[in-house]
Amino acid sequence: MSRPRCARPCAPWADGVAEPLEPEYGGERLVTSSADDVERAAEAALRPKKLDEFVGQRVVRDQLSLVLQAALARDASPDHVLLSGPPGLGKTTLAMIIAAELGTSLRVTSGPAIQHAGDLAAVLSSLEEGEVLFIDEIHRLARPAEELLYVAMEDFRVDVVVGKGAGASAIPLALPPFTVVGATTRSGLLPAPLRDRFGFTGHLDFYDAHELERVITRSAGLLGVAIQHAAAHEIAGRSRGTPRIANRLLRRVRDWAQVRGDGSLDLRAARAALEVYEVDPIGLDRLDRAVLDAVCRRFGGGPVGLGTLAMTVGEEPDTVETVAEPYLVREGLLGRTPRGRVATQAAWEHLGLEPPPGAWGAPLGGTLFDGSGAGGGDGGAPQ
Repeated sequence: MSRPRCARPCAPWADGVAEPLEPEYGGERLVTSSADDVERAAEAALRPKKLDEFVGQRVVRDQLSLVLQAALARDASPDHVLLSGPPGLGKTTLAMIIAAELGTSLRVTSGPAIQHAGDLAAVLSSLEEGEVLFIDEIHRLARPAEELLYVAMEDFRVDVVVGKGAGASAIPLALPPFTVVGATTRSGLLPAPLRDRFGFTGHLDFYDAHELERVITRSAGLLGVAIQHAAAHEIAGRSRGTPRIANRLLRRVRDWAQVRGDGSLDLRAARAALEVYEVDPIGLDRLDRAVLDAVCRRFGGGPVGLGTLAMTVGEEPDTVETVAEPYLVREGLLGRTPRGRVATQAAWEHLGLEPPPGAWGAPLGGTLFDGSGAGGGDGGAPQ
């Protein structure tokens, strides 16, 4: 099978479709895992082009390598691929790598951009044999588009409706073999019929510090700057397990070294730059610390309702819940109980405060005390 190669660089969002962003804190938050169009352009130069250059996600890489090599050996399009995981871990990069490994072009769109079945039909009917169609945030496809995609993925055809009302008729249009790569941050929202049509599903996990050091060292080389191991280690520890954040912090450290330092990316430059940008040793920024400080100092460790907490830190409840809480909960600094948010012993210690007796998460009689009286759950907090 002949595979058309890219006539132009397969840059992300080349079709002019912007990826929907998660809510951002002030639009300038260094430790957010989302990215705008400007940052995506900066990231393009740092993206690996081949699977063996991709750092981390060893299990997904190995499995995906087998799928692609087998497809190339059969001279056929590989199974459709679904990539899930939090933002900033490399789903878009892997989609670009899949197209590059197959020697074909990448067509890019996103779920929110396809509001009608006709929008998707126009994209599908323009695909060439062997092309890769990348649909980001695929769980946000409109229902009519979903149903059209079912048939296209399974039978490689679309039904074009001609006419209106009782006189309308559907004309089947055959499609050349192609591969859909879907990416989602919320795989649980994918309808089962759509999920079942993907032959390969890979989940991307957060990176460990060693993997992020490799990402940072590689990116520094591509940026044309030398970085010391200690500096890479320092940046990695503050990157929340996310390569996108690691690369963003690296660029800010480079800026500090060029403007206020001697140009060297050493430990001193890394610490000084991240202090300027208020990113602490475990990756918390001003909003994160404000939330913890409010729970500990103002409310004695909680529980406190989300609405009250948001009012205390001067933010909207959605901002606190979607921007600050996920990382604080994941790092064991904040707990969510049916009665509200509570600070853990680790949060008190991180703020340099003495935790009160029986703090949430502290050992109590050989078990962990959850402060809720009922085992502590993930239920919503009172407003």
